[in-house]
Amino acid sequence: MRIAVAADHAGFPVKDKIIDVVRSMEHDVLDLGTCDTTPVDYPDYGFAVGEAVASGRCERGIVICGSSIGIAIAANKVAGVRCAPVFEPLSAELARRHNDANVLALSERLTGWEMLERLVRVFLETPFDGGRHARRTAKLNAYGQAERSKALVDVERGCVKGAETPTELLR
Repeated sequence: MRIAVAADHAGFPVKDKIIDVVRSMEHDVLDLGTCDTTPVDYPDYGFAVGEAVASGRCERGIVICGSSIGIAIAANKVAGVRCAPVFEPLSAELARRHNDANVLALSERLTGWEMLERLVRVFLETPFDGGRHARRTAKLNAYGQAERSKALVDVERGCVKGAETPTELLR
């Protein structure tokens, strides 16, 4: 796989180590920066990784900032991106198995190196389960005016309707 990787200045201290882990797993890397600890705006790096993944130039992405939150929000602004900020292995695994997350957001300030390495490995090694989850991720990808209109009707009604999973998918 080709993996896009980027970090802001807060994530820079671990970015190259993460790239080394990704390469050790025999993946190709598109390094989108940053290249030092000079303060930069994290949204630009989240957008770049998001676009690399959404365009198909890369199969997955990894973004790193101080908390993982801001850069995840930025990546998720790109249509087709499902970016998950995670702090422990089960969330990384479920983000892939159930949500087909295609971008991983990591926190340099809140997560130790050993855990960061483990999260990267879990994210890159875990497949998407498909099945009932494929229907749900398709809904995430399809969100547009029709889905917005339905959501606004649900808000007005005060109740979400029509969200039940078909029973044949629950088996």
